[in-house]
Amino acid sequence: MTEVTPEGIPAPEGAVEQIQTDYEIGQDNFEGNLGRIAFDIHNPVFAISGAAVVAFVFYTLALPDQAGAVFSWLFSTVTQKFDWFFLTAANIFVLFCLFLIVSPLGRVRLGGADATADYSYLGWFAMLFAAGMGIGLMFYGVSEPLTHFSTALGGTSVEEGARTDWAPLGAAAGDTEAAIRLGMAATIFHWGLHPWGIYAIVGLSLALFSYNKGLPLTIRSAFYPIFGERVWGWTGHVIDIIAVFATLFGLATSLGFGATQANAGLNALFGVPVGATTEVLLITAITAVALVSVTRGLDGGVKILSEINMGLAALLLVFVLLVGPTVAILSTFGSSLLAYLEFLPALSNPVGREDANFVQGWTAFYWAWWISWSPFVGMFIARVSRGRTVREFVTCVLLIPSLVCVLWMSVFGGVAIQQVVQDGYTAAQDAELPVQLFEMLAALPLAQITSFIGIVLVIVFFVTSSDSGSLVIDTITAGGKIDAPVPQRVFWCVFEGAVAIVLLLSAGGLESLQSMVISTGLPFTIVLLIMCYAIFKGLRSEPKS
Repeated sequence: MTEVTPEGIPAPEGAVEQIQTDYEIGQDNFEGNLGRIAFDIHNPVFAISGAAVVAFVFYTLALPDQAGAVFSWLFSTVTQKFDWFFLTAANIFVLFCLFLIVSPLGRVRLGGADATADYSYLGWFAMLFAAGMGIGLMFYGVSEPLTHFSTALGGTSVEEGARTDWAPLGAAAGDTEAAIRLGMAATIFHWGLHPWGIYAIVGLSLALFSYNKGLPLTIRSAFYPIFGERVWGWTGHVIDIIAVFATLFGLATSLGFGATQANAGLNALFGVPVGATTEVLLITAITAVALVSVTRGLDGGVKILSEINMGLAALLLVFVLLVGPTVAILSTFGSSLLAYLEFLPALSNPVGREDANFVQGWTAFYWAWWISWSPFVGMFIARVSRGRTVREFVTCVLLIPSLVCVLWMSVFGGVAIQQVVQDGYTAAQDAELPVQLFEMLAALPLAQITSFIGIVLVIVFFVTSSDSGSLVIDTITAGGKIDAPVPQRVFWCVFEGAVAIVLLLSAGGLESLQSMVISTGLPFTIVLLIMCYAIFKGLRSEPKS
């Protein structure tokens, strides 16, 4: 039976090279009770993060037009001036992951040389996907391949010496087959190696420095090889606070997307009105469900919901594959992978690009979104990955989910594109982004049933994301304790929903969500780059299994 420390972190099994420090997990925490409500919070990370989030909510509600203008300015400034930085950093993360797979460092086992995995592969993958890509796959599974195909087919347009179109690279004007290949390659680029490389970096650093080095399960712990004992002071406080902000706004963006898509699906099936009121009610109701899951913990809440959702997602995927043009879809899967490899160097090039709208509006936003999600997804992956070798961890987190994302996009996006090209059915192509999934399903058999399953998937992904995010933010703001009092998770769960609501109600709506995620993603990108060096130093000192 695995020994557990008083802070809830499993003790190492077998040979490890622990870091010797006088710091004790939770030593800076305030612990006590307010009536019947227990608390165990880190000072000052919880106080600063909580106060800033509360102030943000009130500011956005009190001055929505002013806040919307600020959000719009942030988005345009960051994407236009730092797009090259996001692309360069993401390339570094992928290359570093590939290096770890082939290097002797990959033999290090997370949790000690004799540690065994806590979860089966099936349970591990289910939690990985539900936390890492859930709502995004539902929201963009049809819309992104279809959008890139349409813009590529439409060709380029230039005004005053600058391109105004949104096509990737040089487009494919009038060439249907080339537009399909380019559109799918651009989609896979955003959902393949690069995002999972980002998640792998954070997850590996947290698992290594917690399970092997004996440090708290917080972002700051990964920087001990660089900053030493300073990570327990303001250097570490700043790192953890940035991580909380990035995670909170990354989750709020996903919750906003989920609410708009669930609203669109309910409107299509049951005539539920589309608008801010319905979306606010949805976020409120689903946050309430997430609160129930939060109180049940990792195994009793997130794990069960994740496995249910993965089963439903697999069912919907197989159904669309079988009732759609199956041969064409399977062909799209293979050709899309080849197209991805062909266009990967050009799509990942950070300088000298002419497709500014695509790079700034799509790629830079995506990389910032994945980076803002990385504290949340990385810590969640670390929580469920003890016992894996570094090579096994990075390979599974980087390569296998990428292939599943390619399959998902090839099936859902491939069907939507074939509906346009072969059948002349353009309802999905002409619809707003949140509705495109349901318009694609409407042209297939059993549309009412599959659309309802789609809504359920969005909602449950919504719940698992909120639940998992609350667990992670609570761990950071509790100084690395993974068994902090439940009311603290409830606090963060409530405010995740509140942030999503106020951003949707601000003047920019979804654009405000995108603006905040890219703004918080920028500073955390620097944190991740430094983290790569810290991982390398940490792994070099570990015994190889």
